[in-house]
Amino acid sequence: MATSEIAAKVSLSKTVEARKVELESMSAAEATAPRKLRTEDLRAWYGTSQALKGITLPILDRHITAIIGPSGCGKSTFIRCLNRMHEFVPGARVEGQVFLDDQDIYEAGVNPVRVRQRVGMVFQKANPFPTMSIRDNVLAGFRLQNLAIRDGNGLAEKALRQAALWEEVRDVLDRPGTSLSGGQQQRLCIARALALEPEVLLMDEPASALDPASTAKIEELMTELKKDYTIVIVTHNMQQAARVSDFTAFLLLGELVELNPTPQLFTTPADPRTEAYITGRFG
Repeated sequence: MATSEIAAKVSLSKTVEARKVELESMSAAEATAPRKLRTEDLRAWYGTSQALKGITLPILDRHITAIIGPSGCGKSTFIRCLNRMHEFVPGARVEGQVFLDDQDIYEAGVNPVRVRQRVGMVFQKANPFPTMSIRDNVLAGFRLQNLAIRDGNGLAEKALRQAALWEEVRDVLDRPGTSLSGGQQQRLCIARALALEPEVLLMDEPASALDPASTAKIEELMTELKKDYTIVIVTHNMQQAARVSDFTAFLLLGELVELNPTPQLFTTPADPRTEAYITGRFG
């Protein structure tokens, strides 16, 4: 094994070791935690190109599941299928099942707008609406979906507090959302998703464009939010997956290679392809 591969594995092991007590205490919770989401033989296409190839994967309630894998392996496609955003792409289609609690979200008659209220999304690049104030950005989801807003100020404050942003913006709520720093803008987008009171929060590389300090705040926020929400995060940063997630799934070429508790996957992976990826031999 090359020196760089050894260093990568040692570094990940140290990160997992730092969470050892917390992660070891998960076993009892795993035995009783319900599956908030689960996919059964999930397949997805862009035109004739197949991006997902029969993925069956359970996601536990109020846990963080990280999705890792090289670029183009289907990570973002997978989470976009979890709230029916994949169908926005022209020529895209999905087969298989995605259960939210016990309801297949692709079943005939299911309202996709309601699905997206229950399963919120935060994207890689912060995308506050440039013409809206900080307050109006938080409440934008209600207006876009023609939902009634009761006590807008109260809703905005609650969501901003949940996103650990209230103390930083409480006196400037009428300023444009784009006046905030990059890390603050991303937390504003998290607040916008939380304002709709989802049950699941999907996060597609939410810290990839941020500096280390802002990344740390996002990671601390995720750890706090999992007390009330089920979180699925796509990340290229394996240290991040090791720091924040309870379970990690490794995708390769549209297939699920391995899903295991995070400490197991990063220290004793079950599949040699997983070990090759996490030690930097490819990807």
